[in-house]
Amino acid sequence: MTRRQTRSDLEGLPASRRRRGVNSSLVAGLAIVALVVISVYIGPFLIAHDPLGQDLHNTLQPPSAEHVLGTDNLGRDLFARILYAGRTDLQIGVFATCVAVVVGTIVGAVTGYYGGWVDALFMRILDATMAFPRMVLVIAIVAMLGPGLISMYMALTMIGWVIYARLIRGEVLVAKQMEYVVAARAIGATDLRIIRSHVLPNVMAPALVFAMSNVVLNILFAASLSFLGLGVQPPHPEWGTMIAEGRVFMLTSPNLTIFPGLAVVIAGLGFTLLGDGLLDYLRPGA
Repeated sequence: MTRRQTRSDLEGLPASRRRRGVNSSLVAGLAIVALVVISVYIGPFLIAHDPLGQDLHNTLQPPSAEHVLGTDNLGRDLFARILYAGRTDLQIGVFATCVAVVVGTIVGAVTGYYGGWVDALFMRILDATMAFPRMVLVIAIVAMLGPGLISMYMALTMIGWVIYARLIRGEVLVAKQMEYVVAARAIGATDLRIIRSHVLPNVMAPALVFAMSNVVLNILFAASLSFLGLGVQPPHPEWGTMIAEGRVFMLTSPNLTIFPGLAVVIAGLGFTLLGDGLLDYLRPGA
C-alpha cells in the first residue's frame, strides 16, 4: 500500500477513529488533575508559612517574593491557605462522589435486575428526589444537620446516589436481556455472580464518566455552602470560605477572591477534561 493510499484511507475514517492515538482531553485532564493533587498535598510541605498563622503587621499585602499571592486581612499567607483549602475541597468532591457511586450502583443494579415492587418503590423515591433542585436539597439537609464538614459529606452523599441509581438501572435493564446474561443464567450462575461478573462490568462506563463531572459539582457545592456560611467554618481554609472573606476587600485587595476562585476553576477544568476524555475513550467504536 502506498503512502498516498494510506492517507486516503485515514481520511475516510471517522474523526474519532483518526484521533484514537492521542486523546488530548484525557491527557490534558490527567495533567491538570495530577498538578492540582500534587500541589495541594506536597506543596504545603515546601512552604514555610502556616496557613493559620496570623501576622497583623503584614495584613492585605500584595503578591511579593515572601508572599507569592499576598496576605489576607489577618496577615495569613494566601498561597498556603489556598493549597491547604484544596485538600478539603478535593476530599469533599472525590469522597462524596465515590460513596454516591457505590450506593447508586448497588441500588440501580438490584432494582434494574429484579424489577417488581422494589423497582417501583425506589423509582418513586428517585422521582420525588429529582423533582427538587439539587442545590436546594443540599442546603436544606445541611441547614437541618448544622454547618460543618460532616454535614456537607452527608448531604452530598444523600442526594448524589440518586442519579447513579437511575443511570445504572437503565443500563441494567438493557444488559440483563443480552445473550451473555441469558447464557450465564442457563448454566446455573447465581444472580449475585451474574450481576457482579457479567452485568456491572458492561454498564459502569457511563457512571464513571459522569463521576468526573460530579466531582466538579461537589466541589462547587462545597464552595457554595462555605460561601453561605453552611460549610467549612473559619479559621479552617476552604476556597468558598476564602472567597466570602475576601469579597469585603474586593476593591482594595482583589487577590483575596481572584486566586481562590481561580483554584476552583482550575480544579473544575481538570476533572471536566478528564470526564470528556474518558467519554471519548470508552465510547463504543471510538
